[in-house]
Amino acid sequence: MTSMTDPVATPSNPGWLRRSEAWLDRKGSVAWYAAMILGFVVFWPIGLALLLHMIWSDRMYSKSWSDCSYSRKSKSRNTMRQTGNTAFDSYKADTLARLEQEQVDFEAFLERLREAKDKSEFDQFMNDRAREAANDDDKKDDVA
Repeated sequence: MTSMTDPVATPSNPGWLRRSEAWLDRKGSVAWYAAMILGFVVFWPIGLALLLHMIWSDRMYSKSWSDCSYSRKSKSRNTMRQTGNTAFDSYKADTLARLEQEQVDFEAFLERLREAKDKSEFDQFMNDRAREAANDDDKKDDVA
């Protein structure tokens, strides 16, 4: 008969590093940040070591950050949802369609504006080049 054992043996008396890590974990991310700042103040390699430990162990990116991004995403999804008020929903749909069309028109205007600017700059370049060529021809005629 075989007995199942835990593959990772946990020490009965963890060292001071493990105890302090567990204590900081119980206090939360604010305690980790405070320890890191204190480490930088006391001796900068300690603060750097804590920062690297926080990054590699994903303590820097805790649930609270992902919860914030999730709530922002859910709020943006809620703006496109129907409210139940048909008059407001149709107004919102018409306004969004109008704004999208205005954006397309404005982007087309900017493209035409860029093309006109490029054309005027190219025409100016060609005129300057033709003027320089004419001046060079006049100088050659004067020398001869």
